Amino acid sequence: MHIMSSQLNKVKELIAFRERARLGGGITKINSLHEKGKYTARERISLLLDEGSFEEFDMFVKHRCTNFGIDKKQIPGDGVVTGYGTIDGRLVFIYAQDFTVIGGTLSETGAMKICKIMDMAMKMGAPVVGINDSAGARIQEGVNAMAGYAEIFQRNVMASGVIPQISVIFSPSVGGTEFSPALTDFIIMCQEVGGVSHFVVDNEEEGLLQIRELLKYIPQNNLEEAPLALCDDAIDRLEYFLNEIIPDEPNKPYDVLDIIRAIVDDGRFLESQKFYAPNIITCFAHFNGQSVGIIANQPKILAGVLDINASCKAARFIRFCDAFNIPIVTLVDVPGFLPGTSQEYGGIITHGAKLLFAYGEATVPKVTVVLRKAYGGAYCVMSSKHLRGDINYSWPTGEIAVMGPSGAIEILYAKELNGFENQQEKTQFIAEKETEYKDKFANPYDAAKYGYIDDVIEPRNTRFRVIRALQLLATKKVINPAKKHNNIPL
Repeated sequence: MHIMSSQLNKVKELIAFRERARLGGGITKINSLHEKGKYTARERISLLLDEGSFEEFDMFVKHRCTNFGIDKKQIPGDGVVTGYGTIDGRLVFIYAQDFTVIGGTLSETGAMKICKIMDMAMKMGAPVVGINDSAGARIQEGVNAMAGYAEIFQRNVMASGVIPQISVIFSPSVGGTEFSPALTDFIIMCQEVGGVSHFVVDNEEEGLLQIRELLKYIPQNNLEEAPLALCDDAIDRLEYFLNEIIPDEPNKPYDVLDIIRAIVDDGRFLESQKFYAPNIITCFAHFNGQSVGIIANQPKILAGVLDINASCKAARFIRFCDAFNIPIVTLVDVPGFLPGTSQEYGGIITHGAKLLFAYGEATVPKVTVVLRKAYGGAYCVMSSKHLRGDINYSWPTGEIAVMGPSGAIEILYAKELNGFENQQEKTQFIAEKETEYKDKFANPYDAAKYGYIDDVIEPRNTRFRVIRALQLLATKKVINPAKKHNNIPL
């Protein structure tokens, strides 16, 4: 009986320890968070993961620092909750910073907890989700706190392209806290936080739901395919309005999102960086249940032109898709690269080359549809056949040329145009030459003649043709030359 009593006491002691650890910095600080409309670290994890799936590690870890009296503030867990669970039945590793413990500052031991989780995620081949809510490094620890951050950064780098890394930021990001999310694949932020993010949400609940939605489109790791979604949307569904969506006037805009909604499964897609460089669209969607990444010029914003920000945004998205075996569908309506001194001084050529490099390097299936304009270097860059585009289609409205008719005529007939004294005769001459130029180049058939366009398709049939192309490319095998790593123009 004495042995049994002793064992029961130890069990009760364990239960008490757990209850203490789960309180973090204490009920007063928890209530303070709730009054601000915020959740605790464990509450956030509970909202994100499947019910009852969370298994916590290192609940009893405490920091080892004695500087500036901080040894009197040793709280179990040390400001970070770590462990694993499932989202829609899929394994996910997770850490969440606890702002109730010394302002959520990250200690060396807290960093090691995060590193342990990241190492396990690499072994198991599962995504890592980091919920950031911190005042930065723990100043009292000096170099040890910085060492802890650097250890996390190194793991972010090694995990890049191997397992998906998703960061959520629910408070202003300070000091070293900024760098780890910047090294991950996707960042989700609340609107009041601000900064550069891939997804902006109104509140914490929406942010956590956004993670669950994002994971529907991406695989567990770089050796797997993205999960197939259930699809009862007919692959041969025809969208007749697409036959008339391109305006007769060449400079009149339209919304490319209307085209995306029309061709993807059930009209649903998940747009990344919606408010950044909106002249190009990057989003995930499904075609017959298969996850794809879509890059599309947006004619209603800056005529869909490529500029510095758009090039970087699309290049980053393409490289994620390529790293994680997600096919790329490109919808092209691009008049060229944005001219101007600000773009030139900002390095438009270097940044445009990032997009070119990303497309040229990608080995996943690549399907391209030219909707309207595909001019000059921008035609080359936007997943053309010459950058190993696998299947390249064009609508009948496609215009594939070095430049538009008006600009071309000014160059081709500069001498003749300077010789006109009668303005009416000059105008008539320009009209005739522009018609001649359009007949020759402002259509997809010249490119199709050389095999640079595999087929000119009817717009209403785009969904079916894209799905058939993706089915064809399901067994594609391309290996880039052996190298330590490439040298993308940064």
